[in-house]
Amino acid sequence: MLRFLFMVFSLVAVITVNAAANLIPFNGKTTWEIASRLPALFMPAGYVFLIWGMIYALLFIWVYRFKRENMQIEHGMKAYRSFLFISACLLSILWILFWHYGLFGWTIVATVILILTLLALHFTYPKKSSALYGRLPISVFLGWSFLLLLANINYVLTLHEWSGFGLSNPLWTVIYLTIATAFALHFMYHHHDVPLNIVFIWTFVGIAVKNGTEELFVSVAALFLATVISACIFLFRKT
Repeated sequence: MLRFLFMVFSLVAVITVNAAANLIPFNGKTTWEIASRLPALFMPAGYVFLIWGMIYALLFIWVYRFKRENMQIEHGMKAYRSFLFISACLLSILWILFWHYGLFGWTIVATVILILTLLALHFTYPKKSSALYGRLPISVFLGWSFLLLLANINYVLTLHEWSGFGLSNPLWTVIYLTIATAFALHFMYHHHDVPLNIVFIWTFVGIAVKNGTEELFVSVAALFLATVISACIFLFRKT
C-alpha cells in the first residue's frame, strides 16, 4: 500500500509541477514560450504538446491497475517497476525545473536518464504486449521522451549557434527525423509497439505544421517519414 501511495504522489507531483510551470509560470515564462523563442526546426506546433494530458491520463490508469496486480506478478517485479516509475516522475520534474531556469544542458542529461529508466520499465513487459493496463502507457511516455530528447539537443545547438559541420539546419532536422524514425521502426519490428509509433506520427505531422512552407524541405520530409511509419505499422501488424 505504501508503495502505491508513493507512486500516486509522484505522479500527482509531476502533473502539479507541470501545470504550475505554465500557470504561474516559473521564471516568468511558460514552457512553450521558452521553446518558441528560438528558430529550432525540430519543434512541433503547440497543439502537439496536448499529448501530455493523454500521457498523464494513461499513467493514472497504469498506476491504478498496478495496485490491483498484487497477486498477478511477483513482489520483486512490482518493487522494480514501482522504483522505475517513481524515478521517471522525479526526472520529469527535474526536466521542467531545468528547462524553466535556463539549464538546457541539464535537460538533456535528465532526458537521457529518463529514457534509460523508461526503457528498463518497457523491457519488463513481454515483447508483443500492448495492453492498456500494461505496457501501452509506458510506450507512449517513452516515445514522447525520445522525441523530447532530440528537440532538446536541437534547441541547445541552436542556442549556441552550432555550425553543424557545414550542414544546413534543415538538413540536420531531417537527420533528426530519420534517427527518430529508425528508433520508432525498431520498436515496431521487434516489439510490435504501435502506440509508440503513433506518438512519432503525431509529432512529425506537428513538425510539418509548424514549419509549413517556410521550411518546405523539413515539412515534406516529416510528412514522408510519418507516412513511412504508418505503412510499416500496417505491414508489420499484418505480418
